[in-house]
Amino acid sequence: MLLTSIIYAQQISGTIVNGENKPVEEVSIFNKTTEIHTHSSQTGAFTLTKTNVNDTLYLSRLGYEPKVIRVTASDLQQPISVTLTPANISLDQVMLVAEIDALSKFVNIDVQKDPVKSSQDILRKVPGLIIGQHAGGGKAEQIFLRGFDIDHGTDINLTVDGLPVNMVSHAHGQGYSDLHFVIPETIENINFGKGPYYADKGNFTTAGYVNLGLKKTIDKNYMSVEAGQFNSNRIMGMFNVLNNETSNAYIASELSLTDGPFDSPQNFSRFNVLGRYNYKLAGDQELTFTASHFQSKWDASGQIPQRAIDDGSIDRFGSIDDTEGGETSRTNLLINHVKVIDDNQSFKTSAYVSQYNFELYSNFTFFLDDPVNGDQIKQFENRVTTGANTVYEHRNIELGDHTMFKYQAGIGFRYDNADDVELSHTLNRKTVLEYKSLGDVDEVNTYAFLNTEFKTGKWTFNPSARLDYFKFQYEDQLSETYSDEAETKMRVSPKLNTIYSLNKNTQLFLKAGMGFHSNDTRVVIANNGKSILPAAYGADLGTILKPTDRLAINASLWYLFLEQEFVYVGDAAIVEPSGKTERLGVDFGARYQALDWLYLFADVNYSHGRSIDDPEGENYIPLAPDFTSAGGISIENLGRFSGGINYRYVDDRPANEDNSIVAEGYFVSDLNINYTWKNWTYSVIVENVFDTEWNETQFATESRLFDEPESVEEIHFTPGTPFYIRGKIALTF
Repeated sequence: MLLTSIIYAQQISGTIVNGENKPVEEVSIFNKTTEIHTHSSQTGAFTLTKTNVNDTLYLSRLGYEPKVIRVTASDLQQPISVTLTPANISLDQVMLVAEIDALSKFVNIDVQKDPVKSSQDILRKVPGLIIGQHAGGGKAEQIFLRGFDIDHGTDINLTVDGLPVNMVSHAHGQGYSDLHFVIPETIENINFGKGPYYADKGNFTTAGYVNLGLKKTIDKNYMSVEAGQFNSNRIMGMFNVLNNETSNAYIASELSLTDGPFDSPQNFSRFNVLGRYNYKLAGDQELTFTASHFQSKWDASGQIPQRAIDDGSIDRFGSIDDTEGGETSRTNLLINHVKVIDDNQSFKTSAYVSQYNFELYSNFTFFLDDPVNGDQIKQFENRVTTGANTVYEHRNIELGDHTMFKYQAGIGFRYDNADDVELSHTLNRKTVLEYKSLGDVDEVNTYAFLNTEFKTGKWTFNPSARLDYFKFQYEDQLSETYSDEAETKMRVSPKLNTIYSLNKNTQLFLKAGMGFHSNDTRVVIANNGKSILPAAYGADLGTILKPTDRLAINASLWYLFLEQEFVYVGDAAIVEPSGKTERLGVDFGARYQALDWLYLFADVNYSHGRSIDDPEGENYIPLAPDFTSAGGISIENLGRFSGGINYRYVDDRPANEDNSIVAEGYFVSDLNINYTWKNWTYSVIVENVFDTEWNETQFATESRLFDEPESVEEIHFTPGTPFYIRGKIALTF
């Protein structure tokens, strides 16, 4: 009834193209007179309602010169055509409009000004997000955000063009997220949001989400070669293989090798290959096929105890058990389809399948449990993940004279089949001494969501809701009798976001909503379906300001409550409930285009988190950072030179519940300098330019060395990379 009563007001429509007459999507079209905005579709088409003669339209998109149009009577009578001119990335190309993820648009300037230089750099672009590697680049990074030690992904939803990265019920930990299958040079943009406020984002979206957008096409071919300390080498290439009016395709590949700074060489190798094919179908349709394969193999020195360094047994880059290591691989096929019905309606559908293998050998406690053979463990799994979703979007629906309405409705599913999920006690990566757990996991998640938006005057209201249904099934291969148990659970997650646009340069927002993170299937079955989908309740109050075209500022005060941090500890095959927790924090950030060639950015984040169920003084959340900061200075097109320096800072933080063991903070800076001559670029990249001694990942662990009569609980850590320089030569053609 609502849709049949729609009355469309006077409007302007048209198509936006670039200098090569190709459509430009996601251009922001803003009416400065009425403060109504829209975006161009995949075909470059747009329609903007409530538009009158003499209204001023402002068109902007990153990478193009902004354009101002004064509307004439003829513009309202027939579609217009607008051509945008490419330009160097600049802050004045981003318009502050009433969108829930508006901050992503500003942060993407950071990505363009200071491109991702390695797979470890990808997530560091998200303000307030800190990562730590503790397997020499082989294992997924440890993630910290909003007062969470997220481990490898328990409280952040990660996707690549809609392809899920998080692995549910993983052998090493719930939500395990390995992004090393992404080639950094193929990243087009990073879209993110903090908190549980987004209806289209489901499991693990408690601290937030990150979606990496891959380049649909490339303008030119690209090759690069890197070489540096620690026997580090990398070769990368990205090539157009097809380019015409209806279709285009490119392939990209990389090979990375390094021994790392460790006394025992890592023998690390990673190979990636990706292919993308984009085809424009009749009837304003677009089909994109993405196929990729990744494989990696490494040895690791593992986490080392501080006491072994203090007594001179080893140095900072030594090891207690240098037989750690592993190998992993992932093969993905992703299909994205877009059907543009008209300027305001579209269908977006995606489907994917991933084949994944994982094998990891670790030793965290050395000789605590087995004084003779040591405590090495093996974690293994073989997984196939499939899924699909479709989203219908309708924009620019007019409800009366003063209210605009749009909505998205989506449905989808995901199915994980993980076989031979294993935790075993091993010796020298060869002999299995004891199986601690072994079984097959089947997990299904079906979901639907409705995301609506009402804009009236200066207010934008975004009520939405999401419905998730899970089925967990586990077959225990170690049970003497056949055991194939199943549990089901449903979760409704309502959300309400409100934006008040004080003027075109200032907006205030209040976000509120529920999210959740699922528990490991083995936990669900072991606990007879209790605490399957513990909820997260969050709220954000903040502002985004753009006082000048070249300055953007963001600030927010946030709160997050979790019903239960109740997780499966994959390293020990045990269930560990952590109880209710709450966190309160402040985020602040600024971005400044000081000169055409000089760009500065910085983010400062503070959080205070405590466990509610524990007594005062024993309620610290282990390894949760309370103060972090990151920023940098980027130089672009200063003659033939470009480059930048950036930093990241983490304060000291508690390593256990009573803060008697402290994980030391650090301040680390990286530097890069580039010189371009014709189509060649020569670069010098320096990590840890001041050669800071720092611990990248730290844990309070009870362990026993071979000759120790008693165990000791203290900090065990992986040392951060020392001064590390490498050179790079790149060719564009």
